[in-house]
Amino acid sequence: MSRFLTASLLCLALPLGAQTSAAVASWIHLDAVPGTEASTAKHLMAALPGWRTDQWGNVIKTVGRGTPRRVVACALDYSAFVVSQITDAGYLRLRRSGVPSHPLWNQFQEAQRIAVFTATGRVPGVVAVANGHFARQHAGDTTVVTADQLWVDIGASSRAEVETLGVALLDPVMPDRPLWTFGAFATGPAAGARAGCAAVAAAATQVPASGETTFILSTQRIFGWVGLSAALAQLGAVDQVALADAGRLARSVSRAGSARLPQPFRALVGRVRADSLSVFAPAVRWPGSTVESVDSAEAGTLAAWVATAAGLDHTPSLIALPTDTARHLAPRRDAYNALEREFLELGDIHAVAGHERPMRDAVLARLPKWARDKSQVDSAGNIIVTAGPDRDAIAMIAHVDEVGFEVDSILADGRVTLRVRGGAVLPSWEGVPAYLHFDAPASAPASAPLRGVFVPRDSARLKSPGKLQAWFGMDSAQLVARGVRSGLSLTAYKRADRLAGTRVTGRSSDDRTGVSALLTAVASINPAALTRRVYFVWTVQEEGGLNGARAFGNRYGASLQRVYAVDTFVSADSPMESPHFALAPLGAGAVLRGLDDGSLAPRTERERVMRVARANGIPLQVGTTFGSTDASAVSPWGPPAVGLSWPGRYSHGPAEVFDLRDVASLARLVAALALAP
Repeated sequence: MSRFLTASLLCLALPLGAQTSAAVASWIHLDAVPGTEASTAKHLMAALPGWRTDQWGNVIKTVGRGTPRRVVACALDYSAFVVSQITDAGYLRLRRSGVPSHPLWNQFQEAQRIAVFTATGRVPGVVAVANGHFARQHAGDTTVVTADQLWVDIGASSRAEVETLGVALLDPVMPDRPLWTFGAFATGPAAGARAGCAAVAAAATQVPASGETTFILSTQRIFGWVGLSAALAQLGAVDQVALADAGRLARSVSRAGSARLPQPFRALVGRVRADSLSVFAPAVRWPGSTVESVDSAEAGTLAAWVATAAGLDHTPSLIALPTDTARHLAPRRDAYNALEREFLELGDIHAVAGHERPMRDAVLARLPKWARDKSQVDSAGNIIVTAGPDRDAIAMIAHVDEVGFEVDSILADGRVTLRVRGGAVLPSWEGVPAYLHFDAPASAPASAPLRGVFVPRDSARLKSPGKLQAWFGMDSAQLVARGVRSGLSLTAYKRADRLAGTRVTGRSSDDRTGVSALLTAVASINPAALTRRVYFVWTVQEEGGLNGARAFGNRYGASLQRVYAVDTFVSADSPMESPHFALAPLGAGAVLRGLDDGSLAPRTERERVMRVARANGIPLQVGTTFGSTDASAVSPWGPPAVGLSWPGRYSHGPAEVFDLRDVASLARLVAALALAP
């Protein structure tokens, strides 16, 4: 069975409205990138038999014969970017291709995943954002982000590394968004326009009742429908042209002579040789944004209009394109395969501060048997593994929670107002897919989360939205009936991924990277070799209060000789930051976090860590940064606080970046300090 048939049958297994949304979502998810029209055409023709392509990459099919002669068309493309510069440090700068239809389009890309489409394949990356921990240094950055302020990080450290990946000037760059539906809606950039293409492709499976219909999935709409103009020039005079246009706030159905077409149709002006031209623009929510959403009813109305324009006597069901949303990564050929896999699995788990059960279960499951047998979960929800003889106790602490949101209130129309848990960078969550999570008793399986979106503003002069809202395609009564209440947690969709070399990106690297390092260290330790009492601790509610660590300190703090926090070193190794503070290059090793907002490690403790690192050949950087760690909540009981870290970029954003080499050295350092006499 082909992938196309498999996708179609899966779609047909859903209720009719969900079938429609799923089919539209598959078209939204299609990579139809301006500048790669030939590869898009090849993909579509493999999925849609009987179509052909032209030199512009339009995908065309003619059905029937005789008169009237009709053309029914849609546009596949939307405004994106191309690589305009490759810097010596390995970053990419961008120039827009076409003019985006949303005033916040450029800002919506900051801190998000992108893909660069090279001559040899797709290269993943992220758009840089200022570190959330450095908010005081960016207090003056209040205006909306422009394309000139976007920097792309693909994991390279030099121009040569970028070129090795095959990236070149003018390579297209597009947002990398998940296939997303919620309620009756299909969501993503250009959702309305892609619903139109789904309708055109479906209509092309039928023969008109009379005459001939040419269906065109056209290219380069961003330059005034120039691809369609070229195709029409080859067809010559026709009787009727019908266009499925981009979505708008309200549905628009119009007829016009080609001489009176508005600016977005400029390439067609004077070139449409037809007796009539009609345009259908579907109604969508948040038009032009990265979460533009079209519901199944509107998609059905659009499909019926296309069918009528095509001369059909009935409306066919929409066709789902083949989609593959799995993460496909070949095993690494270096020493970091197990560490990367551990992070990828942990990083994808959702666990906002105060809602850590999924992460607690995951950590317990990953402990080696000796540690699991010695583990306990305290009343705060911390995991504590106690090992070694009862003397000279130390603690190694990593936190399992992440920044996110909780439901504050439910408005009558179903919008949910949010309160922040931790220091989330608010503009980075605007206009992205959302999950609303249901807490479950320890003895019950967790319910599937509700899918929705973080509501984007229509326009703005200021970068920060102030407060965020989310919407799940339901009104307040429906939400309450589903069990939604104040205090439930929300996160964005996330999927950790491999960048170039040893770089990895993922939401909640702070502190899933630390969790991975601590798990790796524990797995490497023979508990019989410990010469002192060591508490290995995975805490809860670090974000926004250090509450889990405070509970641990209340019980054990007075007995400790020192406490180590295994947490991120927020580094200025980023084009968004000044290099004169907190500069710890990625790839140069673990970091001794000597000073932050919560603690200053005493000289003797810093020297101890550096001595152990030297003795074990572990690369170590030393620095100061902003923020505080769990150790500072325990140190008031007496033990000095020391931060053991890795350098990280884009803290508290949706696409944090780190280097596996640093985490491997951190895991070795944690184990060496636990075993040191």
